[in-house]
Amino acid sequence: MTSEPEDLVLAERCGPVLVLTFNRPDKLNAWTDDLEDRYFTLLSDAEDDPDVRAIVVTGAGRGFCAGADLGRLQAVGDVSEADLLRPRPRDLPSTLRKPLIGAINGVAAGLGMVEALYCDVRFASASARFTTAFAKRGLIAEYGISWLLPRLVGRGRATDLLLSSRMVDAEEALRIGLVDHLVTDGSVVGAAVAYAEELSTHCSPTSMAVIKDQLQNDADGTYADSVAQAEGLMLQAFRGADLVEGVQSHLDKRTPTFSSLPVRSSHVPV
Repeated sequence: MTSEPEDLVLAERCGPVLVLTFNRPDKLNAWTDDLEDRYFTLLSDAEDDPDVRAIVVTGAGRGFCAGADLGRLQAVGDVSEADLLRPRPRDLPSTLRKPLIGAINGVAAGLGMVEALYCDVRFASASARFTTAFAKRGLIAEYGISWLLPRLVGRGRATDLLLSSRMVDAEEALRIGLVDHLVTDGSVVGAAVAYAEELSTHCSPTSMAVIKDQLQNDADGTYADSVAQAEGLMLQAFRGADLVEGVQSHLDKRTPTFSSLPVRSSHVPV
């Protein structure tokens, strides 16, 4: 049985890629407070590590994450409001400047599905399954899924998935835009790591961070606002060393050498 906090989420480096693995396989990696603390600490550390350029998250065993541990939910009536609403870095993982790639290897339910949706790009194995689960547990759409899900699959499909809590298999998930890539069982982590390595090797960390920020900020803005913001950002890019390196490496037919992201002066504490 997993007991030490550092065992709840495993961390492994594959060159510039950090692979994080939820590690409660006997519980389908059900979410606990200690697992949450460990996960967000590792994400925060990766954000500040210049040698980490992309992150992959997956689950050990047959599941990605089965949602909140039902044992904790059984005792919820005896838990104080302060404990229920315990401080957590609400902006993570959405404010990570580095690409977060999901390798969904099995069931992703409730909070586990939310964490999958927080990923920038999602790979799913053929046996992956998804359910919002909240309505069937007497809960509401938690942790921003009512904002995230419609932007991926549209309001109608999001309403269906949230109200019914029905199970979505991997093929439907790909068809409706819940995941981006579908691969055979046993190869999802390798495929996600290969994709993350491609980003880490050939794409500017600064460009990717700015693009992620644009996608987040432009989600509720107007087209005109997006164009205006892009013009200012484009001028900054034209003055940056990465543009010179990107163009020159292309002309030289070699792998670019882009600068790492600077350590952010402040971020949400874990």
